Amino acid sequence: MQFEEQYSNFLNAHQAARNGERLRRLTEGHANAEMMFLKNVWWPLFRNFQHLHPEYEISDFKDGTRYLDFAYIRHGIKICIEVDGFGPHLKNITRWQFTDQLERQNQLVIDGWFVLRFSYDQITDKPRQSQQTIQQLIGKLFGDELSHLPLNYLEKEVIRFALKKDDVMTHTELCTLLDLSYKPVKKILLKLIQKGVLHPVSGKQRVHYYRLDEAVKSPYFQS
Repeated sequence: MQFEEQYSNFLNAHQAARNGERLRRLTEGHANAEMMFLKNVWWPLFRNFQHLHPEYEISDFKDGTRYLDFAYIRHGIKICIEVDGFGPHLKNITRWQFTDQLERQNQLVIDGWFVLRFSYDQITDKPRQSQQTIQQLIGKLFGDELSHLPLNYLEKEVIRFALKKDDVMTHTELCTLLDLSYKPVKKILLKLIQKGVLHPVSGKQRVHYYRLDEAVKSPYFQS
């Protein structure tokens, strides 16, 4: 299913579950910046919107109501994702409004939220950078979900490294990571290839690089 169809289904489902101010906020507050974040950053990574809530309502430290651009909530872990535009209103903001924004973020952290903030320029001009930031945090928080795979500790470390790097890995890098010599690392790599976790990226004579299978990412985001 393509982004446009999934995105429409995503918004329609959340709109159908809301009313009053919560519905108005989603209808009017979810704008181009939020859509571009999903299209350029979130969708290419995960191909789904599971556990993600747009314009998520929270109670603030003044007993009022605020809305987060996105909340990713899973297994009791809460991630706030904000997309900040750079517009004329930022130049006109008062000192107290600026202070209020900082205090809002502080209170989110105190309340147990992990907070990620991206500029509009980041998600449009450098989306890969934003993707890597999200991958690192979600991989760190949910890395233990690799437990459903028949992997030992060293094999899981290789996968965590691959997720963080998000690029091909060399044998030398893994020797350094695991503090092992060539042959033990070679055995680990062969087992991961046999399990379908890694794929060799071959040179002419020998395998020089290894790449994580795309399907292995799904345990981080589907449970």
